[in-house]
Amino acid sequence: MPLKEMRRLDEVLACYDTAIALKPDYADAFYGRGNVLQEGKRVADAMASYQRARAFMPGHKSALSGLADCALGLCDFARRDELADELRRQVDEKKAIVAPLVLLGYADDEALHLSCAQRFARSRIAVAPTPLWRGTTWRNDRIKLAYLSADFRQHAVAQLTAELFERHDRSRFEVIGVSLGPDDGSARRTRIERAFDRFHDVRAMSDRDVARLLHEKQTDIVVDLTGYTAGCRPEILAWRPSPVQVSYLGYPGTMGAEFVDYIIADRIVLPFDRQGFFTEKIVHLPDCYQANASLATTTAATPTRREAGLPDTGFVFCAFNNHAKIAPPVFDIWMRLLGAVDAGVLWLSEADAAAATNLRQAAAARGVDPARLIFAPRMPQFEDHLARHRLAGLFLDTLPYNAHTTASDALRAGLPVVTCRGQSLAGRVATSLLDAVGFADLVTSNLADYEALALRLATDAAMLAGFKARLDRNLQNCALFDADRFRRHIEAAFATMWDIQQRGERPRSFAVVPSL
Repeated sequence: MPLKEMRRLDEVLACYDTAIALKPDYADAFYGRGNVLQEGKRVADAMASYQRARAFMPGHKSALSGLADCALGLCDFARRDELADELRRQVDEKKAIVAPLVLLGYADDEALHLSCAQRFARSRIAVAPTPLWRGTTWRNDRIKLAYLSADFRQHAVAQLTAELFERHDRSRFEVIGVSLGPDDGSARRTRIERAFDRFHDVRAMSDRDVARLLHEKQTDIVVDLTGYTAGCRPEILAWRPSPVQVSYLGYPGTMGAEFVDYIIADRIVLPFDRQGFFTEKIVHLPDCYQANASLATTTAATPTRREAGLPDTGFVFCAFNNHAKIAPPVFDIWMRLLGAVDAGVLWLSEADAAAATNLRQAAAARGVDPARLIFAPRMPQFEDHLARHRLAGLFLDTLPYNAHTTASDALRAGLPVVTCRGQSLAGRVATSLLDAVGFADLVTSNLADYEALALRLATDAAMLAGFKARLDRNLQNCALFDADRFRRHIEAAFATMWDIQQRGERPRSFAVVPSL
């Protein structure tokens, strides 16, 4: 197994350094070095390495993607703006290989996303392997459903799906977990392992061997929860181990690959009229496509503002998204809101030192005291994280890449979310979440309206209190946190996919009928 796959990053880095010492203008070595540094969370160093790769080879096909990713992670708005047009042009002209997840942060254009994903897929899988499943018919007593993920650990995907795995109807489905990622020893990991009928940790296995395992187990449906996010291994599905292969939840876009049959979505995040931009057939779940745990009363006590690092008074705008999702036009709005709301603060999730510095400098450049940006440390217990949401007045969404799990966390905690509906799946998730809790009136169609609505709510205490009271009422009966209703719907989707396959028909788009 390669050293990188074994997480021996220092040794990999030393290998690249040796190669560069022997050949100082070795662009590919600088690019590979950048990848290792980025994986090790040394983002500023990774950016410098990608820059060297481009300096020695201006036409390097992948260094631009790495550089653009670092600009997002560092909240380097100047570099982001500098790269944005080049990134879109290079993807459009098929000159660069860009990680699809990176492009989601720069462009709200599904045609561009498709082109990017197709080129990326071809770069990963230049020659399609001979399929393991070639039309063989097998008859299992129950539908064998395998979930494939790099995130069966303390991670948003595991947080959203654990209860689904536990609730699956075992009279109809045998549920298998296939873990591509690390075992972090967390309680979440333990819960995930126990939720499956069988669990396979396949980190040490090759793509072909993982595919062979799935095939030999006669899995009927494989659901990829990782897509093109960290730790992805699309090559496994390229071996076609199973009759039905599905993309769901982890990556909000098309895989651009013919070996993925379906993508699970809903009518809001991915309308059927967008089919032309997806190589997968679209499946609509009722309500919302995002799996969620049942609504439970948060037992953790609400901390004081001082305990949470907040000032004693003043309005709190909350934006707990990944910092890579903070685009300059949205940040501009946030700073204008702080300018209009006396003593207001912006509460962000914890950032590394470089990103925090860049955000504070960006605030100062827009005339806002950097001290009004408050960074919330990570909480070891999810319940404590939810509880501190009660200290905020309003959750502000991002665009072109929306809040996903962070938005449903806010709603679960009773915190209203203001969003702007985007043009792509990644930019419509918060709209779907709000619709599923009965709050379509917190969805705007442009950034000017988004800013105006956020300002009204922040300056009209009675209006905001009314929204919070209504959210508290709606949460008790909303579809978003009805885990068993969701389970029935997604099982109906899997059953329909299997029926289509058993009739010898090609995959087709369809909508699941809501259950009673």
